[in-house]
Order: sequence, then C-alpha cells, then structure tokens
Amino acid sequence: MSLKIVVLAKQVPDTRNVGKDAMTAEGTVNRQALDAIFNPEDLNALEMALAIKDKKKDTHITVVSMGPDRASEIIRDAMFRGADDGIIVSDKKLAGSDTLATSYAISQAIKKLGKVDIVFGGRQAIDGDTAQVGPQTAEKLEYPQITYAEELIDVTDKDIIIKRRLERGVETVKANLPLLITVHSSAPKARFYNAKRLMAYKNAEVKIWNADDIQADDTRLGLTGSPTKVKKIDSVVLTHKDNITIEPTGEAIDGLMKELINSHIIG
Repeated sequence: MSLKIVVLAKQVPDTRNVGKDAMTAEGTVNRQALDAIFNPEDLNALEMALAIKDKKKDTHITVVSMGPDRASEIIRDAMFRGADDGIIVSDKKLAGSDTLATSYAISQAIKKLGKVDIVFGGRQAIDGDTAQVGPQTAEKLEYPQITYAEELIDVTDKDIIIKRRLERGVETVKANLPLLITVHSSAPKARFYNAKRLMAYKNAEVKIWNADDIQADDTRLGLTGSPTKVKKIDSVVLTHKDNITIEPTGEAIDGLMKELINSHIIG
C-alpha cells in the first residue's frame, strides 16, 4: 500500500534583515520589502517526508503552500529534492490571514486532496514564530498530532514511530495513521537538489487553487477571519555587557550550575 503525504511549506520573508519598511499600515508583514526564502523548518519537514519515500518507494508527496503566485519557487525547490507535485492556495481574500485563518485555508486544501495519510510541517515559521498553524490544522482535520519531531524511527502502512525533541530530553512515540507531524530544527537537514530532477522540473507547472476551489467560507479568511492583530514590529538586537566572576572552587562552580539550570539557560 502506498502512502500519501502532504508537506506544508511557506515562503517567508528573511527576518534576519528587518528594516523600517517591514510592516504595513494595517499591521501585517510587508513581504515586498524583504527577500523571500523557504521556511527553514519546513525543509526539515520535507526531508522527513522524503526519508519515508526512501523506505517506501511508492509514497507520493504533495507540497502545499499558501501565499502569492511566486511561492511556486519553493514548490519547485521541493520537487528538485524529491517531492512529486505541489499546490499553492492563493487568493486576495487570504491577505492578512493570522494562524487561525491560515490553518483553516490549509485544512480545506488538504481535504480537497482526499485521503492523506501523513501531513508534515515545520514546527514554526520564522516570520511569526507562533508554532500554531500545524496544531490548528490538525484540529481542523481531526487528526492526532506529534509535535517537535526530530527523527523518523519507523513507518508502516498503519503507524509511525517518531523521536521528539523536548526541552529536557527526548521522547519516542508511536501513533496510528492518519496524523499530522510538526518537525523540529534539530531534525536532519534537507538533502541537496537532484540534478536530474532539477532539469525535469525547472519549468514544472504548479497548481493554484483559490478560495472557491477549496470551498472556503469567506468569513473565515484574511483579515475578516483573523482575530489576531499585530500593532508593531521591531528589530531587536540583544546585548548583554554584565559578567559574573566566580572563585575557582567546587562550591562556587556548583552554585553557578544551579543558577544556570534554574534560569533555563542550560539543562
């Protein structure tokens, strides 16, 4: 039996270079003012999906992205690495969507695809850092979910075993299919482009679905369907000039270690 996998991918603004024009008057990100890149943890998610395809050759991977037409760049990027096809959910009605509206649109697109065994996505996107879209999509699909996935241990036609990266260690879990998995940045990095696939898919057509195609309720899309409002975006540079000097004794070192652990700096 073949597995049908969806990988959620987002083309995000490069938030490492946030300037004064990074925000619009409506409180949304001005994506035209920033370079667009493939969201890093979505690449980790793609690699975990491709690892399943390595084990089960008849696996089919569809990449789904919500955004403007230029998001076709990351769809083809994924195809160069091993994905089979991709879809962009794009409509002016989606402009300004928060995580609630985004997860609704994405879940509608996945439902249109029919039976899907596994949905992969990055833990969070670097332009929002909320880590909400994956879990919210799982809820709307009524799928169980595994978060913070770090390593694929095993997969069958009925279940999957995943190692999770937690704050103070790791956890290995087993879950039945279908389900949604969000992938941590500590998971394996995405493989490089395949030269043959690059030549084959460099001009590949990417399907574009609008709000009507996914049978979406317009009141749940865009700014209308988004209760979250961003008031301001600042570029913050963290600096710290304080230092602590301790005596070279076992007692002093022990005290420092306890302070670092209690402050959640290490541990």
